[in-house]
Amino acid sequence: MTNNVITLRPNDSIAEAAKIFDAQGIHHIPVVEEGNLVGMVSKTDYLFFKRGFLDDKTDQRIEEIRMNNYELSDIMTRDLQYIRANSPIQKALELFQKNEFHALPVLDEGQLVGLVTTFDIIDNILTDQEVQPS
Repeated sequence: MTNNVITLRPNDSIAEAAKIFDAQGIHHIPVVEEGNLVGMVSKTDYLFFKRGFLDDKTDQRIEEIRMNNYELSDIMTRDLQYIRANSPIQKALELFQKNEFHALPVLDEGQLVGLVTTFDIIDNILTDQEVQPS
């Protein structure tokens, strides 16, 4: 689980999310309002909004305007599945198996305390296997 979760607010621009995706190399950003989880924006959501690559300078300017004038609330996923901090890993595996999400917020008493991704689980399994004698 990632504990130091980078979050944004629903009214932050999509350009702000793009900066974080590029700088941090992450693929999911929880969207929080007044301490409450209200959605999640994925790099896929962002790329779908961006719709490809632009070469023409006019198109680049239009894209810049779009990125700065649309908010995360326009593209984020709502009605998220989540797990509680004390949930067994089995619960996360069951939700990932449905293949609807690739990151699950971790909540403790309604507050976001972490994020579990499919990568976290794979990394944990591989780490456990390295420790196990053959």
